[in-house]
Amino acid sequence: MAATASTSPISNGAPGAPFGVATSASRQSVTRRLQSELMQLMMSAPSGVSAFPVSDDNLLAWAGTIEGPDDTYYAGMKFKISLEFPQEYPYKPPHVKFTSPMYHPNIDMGGNICLDILQNTWSAALNVQTVLLSLQSLLGEPNNKSPLNGEAASLWDFPEKYRVRLDQRCKRED
Repeated sequence: MAATASTSPISNGAPGAPFGVATSASRQSVTRRLQSELMQLMMSAPSGVSAFPVSDDNLLAWAGTIEGPDDTYYAGMKFKISLEFPQEYPYKPPHVKFTSPMYHPNIDMGGNICLDILQNTWSAALNVQTVLLSLQSLLGEPNNKSPLNGEAASLWDFPEKYRVRLDQRCKRED
């Protein structure tokens, strides 16, 4: 089926539509879902995390902030992230990236993140709030068995050395 003004190709197909075709209804479903998640964040955002669309006319691109949890190397720090939602959301995860400089075992110098829920364990039951809280948790509990930044993983258990490298790469709020 050729794409028309009311359809566009997608990879998983919308319910009730031919495989590989997004309907206007499926795009509206994504919009409704993201509006609902935005409202949830505005009404009851967990402490230390936030995210909002970057513009009023595009709900698929968001910017967020993650505060470093107390009692971690990242306490007193704030990090900016970008979230890009695919047309297939929530059936496919958002693409999330740190836009602030970051030094962490599971985050490379380009801001790319190695986190299972953003890859192979994503589920439509997860949402923006889950992603934000998981990222905040990751700051204090990295998976050093699957590092994107090998140096950070090797220094994690050496607090003085880790803090020196972290302070070189990231700014603390005073």
